[in-house]
Amino acid sequence: MATVGNACMAISEMREFAGFTPAEQRYIKLSLDIGLGRSDAFKLWARDEAENAAIRRQYVAYQDLKTLRDMIPADHSMGDTEAFVGKLVRTAAFDLRQDRIASFSAFRFLYERLLGAEARPWLPAAFCAAAALPQIRPQRRKVLLQSLSESAATAPGWSDDAPNFYPEYVEEAELV
Repeated sequence: MATVGNACMAISEMREFAGFTPAEQRYIKLSLDIGLGRSDAFKLWARDEAENAAIRRQYVAYQDLKTLRDMIPADHSMGDTEAFVGKLVRTAAFDLRQDRIASFSAFRFLYERLLGAEARPWLPAAFCAAAALPQIRPQRRKVLLQSLSESAATAPGWSDDAPNFYPEYVEEAELV
């Protein structure tokens, strides 16, 4: 029975991913390759020297991901929260400044995979904090913050189920 549930969840996640813009999809797949160490992002994704430099910056920005995975607060105590949220907001701000993540849904989709299901309760706060930083242009800030639904911002609880679908590079699809 668990296999049927996982299959349904994976299909739901695939549908959600299909609803993202092509730029969001490409950025999510690239980010997962970098953040999860799945492949050589330079070989797969860099089409020119500017993209090489952007990928290099993202590798640097994602250096804290392993630490973040290990420090997700289990009991929501303030001491653990400060260190975790600070690092998470810094990493999230990097991603939002790239102008490829246009909504909380795409952000959540990416970070659930980068950090795991345990990070879900922390994602709305990190997204809001990163989107509200002065490094984000005011008009973009408005769009990002408006993409966070009231139900996501005020959710009484979050699923502990691990993501099932991890999108990957597909050569013909990435030529666009």
